[in-house]
Amino acid sequence: MTHQSDRRLDKLAAWLAGQLAQTGFSIQPASADASFRRYFRVTVDGTSYIAMDAPPDKEDSHPFVRIAGYLNGMQVNAPRVLAENYADGFFLLTDLGDRHYLSVLNEDNAADLYTDAMQALLRIQSGGAQYVAQLPPYDHALLWREMELFRDWYLHRHLGLTLDNAQHDILNRTWELLAQNALQQPVVFVHRDYHSRNLMYVKNGGDNPGILDFQDAVAGPLTYDLVSLLRDCYIKWPAAQLAGWTRYYYDQLLANRLVEDVSYAQFMRWFDLMGIQRHLKASGIFARLNYRDGKPGYLADIPRTLGYILDVAPAYSELHDFVSLLRQRVVPGLSGESVMEQA
Repeated sequence: MTHQSDRRLDKLAAWLAGQLAQTGFSIQPASADASFRRYFRVTVDGTSYIAMDAPPDKEDSHPFVRIAGYLNGMQVNAPRVLAENYADGFFLLTDLGDRHYLSVLNEDNAADLYTDAMQALLRIQSGGAQYVAQLPPYDHALLWREMELFRDWYLHRHLGLTLDNAQHDILNRTWELLAQNALQQPVVFVHRDYHSRNLMYVKNGGDNPGILDFQDAVAGPLTYDLVSLLRDCYIKWPAAQLAGWTRYYYDQLLANRLVEDVSYAQFMRWFDLMGIQRHLKASGIFARLNYRDGKPGYLADIPRTLGYILDVAPAYSELHDFVSLLRQRVVPGLSGESVMEQA
């Protein structure tokens, strides 16, 4: 059942035996993520659970447990924490299945699945209002640190670029524009990783989506989770389809009185510029996962991620210098025909 050298898994199995009051269960790897956490599917008497292994010296699991409780209170389908062992970093959770949105999405079901995901997001943004004060703020410093990942890990480390003072100044002005755009928006409960790899497909459609990887939630910009969902780093949809979804969500925000006196044009500016901030951050993280954490698989997602920026940024005159810098210094270092064509 366990690898000889995997002492944590042995210890986890022993803890589970106590929690489940029996030893007759199977334990198999379920998934891993971009952190130090591991997940195992535990099956006993035909019922499956998820065991989370989060080494306490590397992961603080208190936010995970607390925010899981918030989400369950909002009536969205997040795992329930059935047992916790903070000292060892072991947790027993309900199981949301093994099929994430990315593995099942297609042209036929996308409209239904994205509507489900947007409805769940509306519940998070409305029901989450009571928890916003208890979340860390998505403040100027955090927004800026995220964009610096692009400069440090993608431009400098991955592409090996040396920028001159004028080019650094272009980046600094862009970072400030994007940070201010985020800070101007209504503050809501932000999941922070609301995309197709963290949304689970549940056979009972009324429960879609199952929502994972929420432990980094913050109080932040209204459009952040929506742009994570619709301009997903892992799957791209036609512009007309995306425009219909963003309009639908805007109308739902108005109907639920989550925004007032905000024009659709203003909303789309927030959405577009928020997406650029997120895609800069994500590109930097993907490069860091390769060089720091030995996880090269995410590099293949960078062309799509930067492609969104090259799609959107040229429409904003304030970003013309930034777009020129990307085309001159970044696009030549990219692989991926779609980005080369967009640029």
